[in-house]
Parts: sequence; structure tokens; C-alpha cells
Amino acid sequence: MKHLKIIIILFALLLAALLTLMGRCFYLQFFKSSHYVQICARQQQGRIIHQPQRGVILDCRARVLAASSRIQTIFAEPRTIKDPIEVSNKLADIVDLPAHKICKLITESRNPGFVKIKTNAEVEQCRAARKIYGLGVQSGWKRYYPMANLASHVVGFTGLDGDGLDGIELQYDKNLKGRTGKNVFLADAARRPISDSPFGSNNENYQLRDGVGIILTLDATVQQFARAELLKQYQDFGAESAIAIVASAKTGAILALVSLPDFEPNKVGLAQMDTLRNRAISDEFEPGSLLKPISAAIAIEANAVSKDEKIFCENGNYRGKGFGRIGEYGDHKFGDLGVREILINSSNIGMAKIGQKLGKNKLYNGLELFGFGKKTMLGLPGEVDGKLRPLKKWDGYSITRVPFGQEISVTAIQLVKAFCILANDGKSVRPFLIEAIVDNNGQIIMQKKSPSDVGFVVKPEVANWLVREAMAGVVNEGTGKKAQLKKWQVFGKTGTAQLAKSDGTGYSENEYVASFVAGAPAENPQLIVLVSIFKPDVSLGKGYTGGTVAAPVAGKILEKTLNYLEVESSL
Repeated sequence: MKHLKIIIILFALLLAALLTLMGRCFYLQFFKSSHYVQICARQQQGRIIHQPQRGVILDCRARVLAASSRIQTIFAEPRTIKDPIEVSNKLADIVDLPAHKICKLITESRNPGFVKIKTNAEVEQCRAARKIYGLGVQSGWKRYYPMANLASHVVGFTGLDGDGLDGIELQYDKNLKGRTGKNVFLADAARRPISDSPFGSNNENYQLRDGVGIILTLDATVQQFARAELLKQYQDFGAESAIAIVASAKTGAILALVSLPDFEPNKVGLAQMDTLRNRAISDEFEPGSLLKPISAAIAIEANAVSKDEKIFCENGNYRGKGFGRIGEYGDHKFGDLGVREILINSSNIGMAKIGQKLGKNKLYNGLELFGFGKKTMLGLPGEVDGKLRPLKKWDGYSITRVPFGQEISVTAIQLVKAFCILANDGKSVRPFLIEAIVDNNGQIIMQKKSPSDVGFVVKPEVANWLVREAMAGVVNEGTGKKAQLKKWQVFGKTGTAQLAKSDGTGYSENEYVASFVAGAPAENPQLIVLVSIFKPDVSLGKGYTGGTVAAPVAGKILEKTLNYLEVESSL
């Protein structure tokens, strides 16, 4: 009886084991079969990845700003090499590298399937390397920038993996990079192809698609004009940084955008971090007197003042409860001035009184319409909003200081937009950089233009009077005389803004932003040019004002560009 119990227990255990095994087999067969089929298939598969060619970036005349050239890389597959010394000796003479270095690369590689031996290999080297078992050749792309520093802050650069990291390269990375191609093939145990026929599902095999090309509004010749003139002044005045922008007055198309110091995108790894910043869109600063024509336009538009109205400028000393004391630059003493004379003489007191007549609500709304306090959406990464404080934070100081460019921070591109509006008969303008996106067959797949006019920011008669009378007077009679040209009537406005102290206790006595915004011809504006030079070295004794430092540069850029574009003389 005892033996019978033992037999029954053993049989039960055997039956349980058998049922467990059957259950396991059922589970693997019906529930996990696809998983193991995929593992088995992968063991029989080899893959070839085809890297797409990154799209070109061109200027408006189809000159290459960024492109990719094909490079070949000789590599080894350590796991298939039985004698690394023999392979290294054979390869050494081919690639002109010491055999011991090649051997070390192969034997110490952490990746048993791949190690680079030589990048940018020549055709004959690749052909010879392919004949050695365990070696292969990988085709790839290298990004290059034939114009070096010229447009570095606009074009940007790519990283080691080929992805865009700044500028247009980053903003349009998905368009430029294309899609990687992949071919799966039947392979032996050493990953060598057995058949050229595609192997695997359609999801595993996908076609290579190269990146699209991007055509910018930038003109490399105008960019060179702007950079060369700005660089000379930037160096001569020992400045900390500088900006120059050239735009089409009617459309807002950016023909040149320079930010100094700049960098060499082909050697971006050697660049200082500070040189990578595009100051034209990322640096905020008080505009100073550059804002006066904008404030005046808002006031005339709102009928707060008339063009012929005389405003008493207090002989250079304006005091009042709630706004303190306001003086004039250089301790000038002005009496009665019209709006034109206020702008020509750059009177702070005249503008403060215009602000008081206008009122904070209308001034704030007008500045918003001109585009201050928000991004222009130029199409480059890193653009900031500037600072237009909410009305609830305005006081008596604000309404008397904002009209002449204090208590507000702007970017250079915002100023260009505002002056384009005045030059475009008061109609809305949005700066833009992309002319078109084209496919690999040269067909335009997207064309970006400045948006159609959606209305007037100020009436045409207001804008035209400010351009042809007031700001032309600044150049002919006032602080902008160094921007005068023989063939064209230039209009513009100087700006000399003190920089705030880092501890927030007021303004520095020897740190300035010297600026000038110019346009021409005044009768039918074609171009707007902005030049801002930050912290010119006052100890050099050469000057620091917008009229001395920035106006001559803007005038030279204007003259060269107008001649280049063959704009008819207006004088």
C-alpha cells in the first residue's frame, strides 16, 4: 500500500510537469511566436543606413551660404577580424597611418561592430580598404560654410551629429535634414549580405529623402558691405559689440544682418560662447532718441499735437511734481520748438511734453502697434520680446521718459520694423528672412513673403511728413549730418543711450549705446539701415554719440547698397 502511494505521487508530479511543459509550449507557440520570429529574423538580417544630404542654404542670388559635401570613412568591424596585426599592417600603407595606432583602435574598440579608422578618405584609399576582410567604407556628409564668418549668426551651424544648433540651421532643421534611408537584407552569421533583395516588412525598409533647400532674403554682397563697415568702426572705437541691419523699406525683407563679435561656423568648436549670441534679436537696450520719431508719429496720429504746434522747451530745465527734472543733452537750452525742430535738435523736454499731451494709454497702445514689447517673428531662434512695461506700472516719470527712449527696452530688429512702417507710408511691415523653400528638383514648395498690408499704423501723411521733413532735417541740419550722401536724400535719427548700472542704481557715466537709423531716398524709401555700437571706449577721446560713431557707418552702408541695387539718384 505504501508503494502504491509513492507511485501515485510520482505519477501526479510527472503529470503536473507534463501539463506545465505543455502549457509553456502552448504559450510560446500561440502568444510569443511573433516575438521569437522577429528575434530569429533579426539574426538573419543586415541593415544599411543611408544618410540624407542636408539641404543647402542660399542667399537671394543663389550664392551658397551652407552646403554638405560627401565624405568617405574607412572603418573596421573588430569582431570579424581574426588577426588585427595583419590587417593593421596591410591598411597602414593605404591610409598613411602607423600600424600600431590602427591595431590599437581595433583591439581597444568598445563597439565590436564598428570603429572609425580614417575619415574623409580618398577614393583610391577606399577602394583598397574594401579588399581587406573586416574593413568597410561608410559614406556620410560634412557641413561646410564657404563664406565663413560673413553670415554666421543668420545661417547658424550644426553639431557633430549633423543636427542644426543655431540660426536657420536650427529653426528649419526638420526641413533641411531630410529623412534617413534604410535597407534590410538577408545576411550570414558574419553580417555579410547573402542577397541584394529587400528583406523584411515595408516598415523596416524606407526610402532616402534628402533635405530641402532654403533661399534667404539675405544678399551676401550687402552683408559684406555691412560687416566690413561695421567691423572697422567696432575696432576703431574699441567697442564691446555692434549690430548692423539692412532691410527693404517696403517689404521688411532683411538684406543684411550683422552681429559682432561673430564666429567661424566651420570651426565653431573653437568659438567663445559670447560670440555665438545674435545680438540683433537677443540683446535688449534702451533706444534713447531713436524712439522720438515713433513717439512723435503716435502723438500726431492721435491729434495730441499738430505738426506746426510750438512747444516751449523750458530753456533746458524742466521740473515738475511727479516726474522730477528733465534736461537736454549737452546742457542745450531751447525755447519754443515745433515737432520737426524737436526731432532735429533731439530735445528731451520737447518729447516729454508731447508725452504728457498724448497720455499714457495712447502712447502705450501706439508703441504696441509699432511692434514693441513682442517678438517680430523674424524666423531665427533666440529672439526676445523687449520690455514694454504694463500700464499699471507707469507713473509721471514713465510718461515723460518713454517718449525719448527711457524706461523701455527694445531689440535692434524691433527698431528696424518700426522705421520700416514709417518708410512704408505708415502701413504695417513685418521683417522676414526666408524667400523660398525648394525641393531637390528646384521646385518651389513654399514661398514666404511679408504678409499683405493689414492696415495703417499711422496715416500716410503723418509717416511721409516725418520721413521727408522731420527726419530728413535731422540729416541735413541736425545730429545726423555724417550720414549725408551726394546722390540721395537720407533721412534718419541718432540715438545715444546711457547704459544702466549693473547694481540698478542709475545710469553709467561712461557706457553708451551709439545708434543711428537711416533710410533713403526720402522721397521713395527703398532701404532702412540700423547701426548700433555698444560701449565705445570713451577713453580714446574719439566720441561716443550716435552722430559721431554710428551715423558715418550707416551712411557708407546705405551708399554702397544703393549703388549696388542701382537705385536712381534723387538729388
